Amino acid sequence: MPVSARLLAVAVTTATCLGATVVPAAAASPTDAVVSRGVTIPEFYNPPAALPSADGALVRSEPLPLALSLPGVNGPLPGTATRLMYKSTDSRGQAMAVTGAYIEPSADWKGTGDRPLVAVAPGTMGQGDQCAASLGLEHPLTANGQTVSIGYEDLAIYRLLAEGVAVVVTDYAGLGTTDRLHTYVNRVDEAHAVLDAVRAARSLPGTSLTRASKVALFGYSQGGGATAAAAELQPSYAPDITLAGTSAGAPPADLAEVTKAVDGSELAGALGWSVNGFLQSDPALKPIAEAHLNAAGKAALADLSTMCVGDALFAYGGKHSTGWTTDGRSISDIIQSEPALTAFLDQQRIGRIEPASPVRVSTGTSDNLVPHAQARQLAVDWCAKGADVTYKPIALPNLGSALINHFTPLLTDQGDAIAWLTDRLDGKAATSNCGDLSGLS
Repeated sequence: MPVSARLLAVAVTTATCLGATVVPAAAASPTDAVVSRGVTIPEFYNPPAALPSADGALVRSEPLPLALSLPGVNGPLPGTATRLMYKSTDSRGQAMAVTGAYIEPSADWKGTGDRPLVAVAPGTMGQGDQCAASLGLEHPLTANGQTVSIGYEDLAIYRLLAEGVAVVVTDYAGLGTTDRLHTYVNRVDEAHAVLDAVRAARSLPGTSLTRASKVALFGYSQGGGATAAAAELQPSYAPDITLAGTSAGAPPADLAEVTKAVDGSELAGALGWSVNGFLQSDPALKPIAEAHLNAAGKAALADLSTMCVGDALFAYGGKHSTGWTTDGRSISDIIQSEPALTAFLDQQRIGRIEPASPVRVSTGTSDNLVPHAQARQLAVDWCAKGADVTYKPIALPNLGSALINHFTPLLTDQGDAIAWLTDRLDGKAATSNCGDLSGLS
């Protein structure tokens, strides 16, 4: 069995043992229902025609049943969840609806001050609406013969809840919400979605959050890029939010480098999600894509637009983009030859704005999927601007699989990353190691 298939099999087995729900293929549904690979997306995820004017304003909310929940003296463990839809603004300045979830923990906050809030930015889930992280809280495993989605971010969310920290998780632009395609790794869309999730959680009635509740951000991989971008844009986009700290694990800070690394890997499907997201973000790029993509490439992008990570591993693992182009060049080579594409990716670069609050950048030294060097460079760039940076290289051997090299640091470092965040939320000062960065891997 290929490495990617083995990894997926382990994840599916784990989720099943934890009590995940296997979702059957959708039955007959109303004419206005959206069905993605056999999964009927709840009507909640259909945005209304008009949105509030304020970023972070709640559009609607409803109780969200957590699949992994136990009865407790003070209510269900680890907490009580609420599904959210809130207003945000995309990279083109247009209003958009974003969904997510808020979880009120049953555990008491043991640190100083009022109960804090952490916004969790999910790692790569896919591009189909059924892959949304908020749905993953309700269905940790979705498997119906047409799609496989695993809510692997539930682990980090539950660990934070166990610390007595309230959690809000965003689904990002177009993931869950049925009116647009997910703009995968668009730094502005993701940053805005994360920051507006904080605003939405603060405005939700009946929570234990107060105006004095400290706020922090947590993310790995796509989520690491989202939290890194949010830390940069917070002073200008959300000056009403003061961040106690940001954990950015394995951030894709330089998409030009990440694009090269992903091509031909087990997660080659992410390349298609990226291109789809770029075209959604900037329709002016569509003629360039039309000129360079062959029939197989166009079919792959359409196919991937409704896939989750599990689907992409099986269908596109190990594929090279040279099979998707009219002249047999890779997508990276085409990007380098097209100034408009080069400029677009350059606009996505993270590391050019100094965060106003402490940041922790962690990256596996053997990560060759979201390459270690470009993640480390983010820390270097921020340090050069005078930011308060804690850089953590996670020294692990090359395990022979790019996907496992990327996934393993998520598990090995997660406890330390959460401990660093809870220290910030407890009022403890961060200790920057920028002065030692030149000697670190």
